[in-house]
Amino acid sequence: MTTQDFQGSAGPEQEASGAADAMTDAAPAALGAALAGRTAYPVAPGYRVNVRQGPGTNTPLVRQLPAGAQVQIRCQTRGQWVVGPYGTSNLWDNIAPGEYVSDSYVHTGSSGMVAPSCMS
Repeated sequence: MTTQDFQGSAGPEQEASGAADAMTDAAPAALGAALAGRTAYPVAPGYRVNVRQGPGTNTPLVRQLPAGAQVQIRCQTRGQWVVGPYGTSNLWDNIAPGEYVSDSYVHTGSSGMVAPSCMS
């Protein structure tokens, strides 16, 4: 089992926000229903992937995904370039409010975006 450490040079960063950040009493049920239809993508086999507070390795570490984890991508944004098992990319996947993983560690089957762009 390997703990992935991001490597790469800094690129442009964007801050993500979304409807889930301003939740009302009715919003949790609506958000749960919306997430239920999303695809779960596996992280690279054998890696415990770092989840960051923003789209870059210079942002605080929030937690680590266990090996074999799958993620649902809420939206995607550009950030720091990272070299990973699925290539080199500056695309970051927002998996929960304030939680980002490098797309180069997520098997989406595409080198481009597979989810909407995060709004800043």
